[in-house]
Amino acid sequence: MIRHIVFFTAKNRADIDQIIEGLSVLTTVPHARRLEIARNRKGDQLGNDIDVIVYGEFDSERDLAAYKTHSLYLEAIRRVRPLRELRFAADYELSTDVHFAGTGGLRQIARRSRQADTG
Repeated sequence: MIRHIVFFTAKNRADIDQIIEGLSVLTTVPHARRLEIARNRKGDQLGNDIDVIVYGEFDSERDLAAYKTHSLYLEAIRRVRPLRELRFAADYELSTDVHFAGTGGLRQIARRSRQADTG
């Protein structure tokens, strides 16, 4: 499974609801297993710059690619791009055999990958 997370900042705080509305069309794109659009609660003590979050889950790279080329995705871009300041996106694959978290877990994943490459 692939997780797709996108963070947006608004050029003007008054446009946040309009950004959410523009992104809401994404929830009807059929390729996502799960898709959420949310306003940032801004409860973090170190940084609250992000205004809107898109969180999606996809079964495969093919599904994510189909989502990104769907006409409703392109419509969301058309609506939101003029209103947003910044957009940060990250995609990562969720491994079903990983049962640990934290920095140590990430090191362990890297170690396993290296072993697999050399072994």
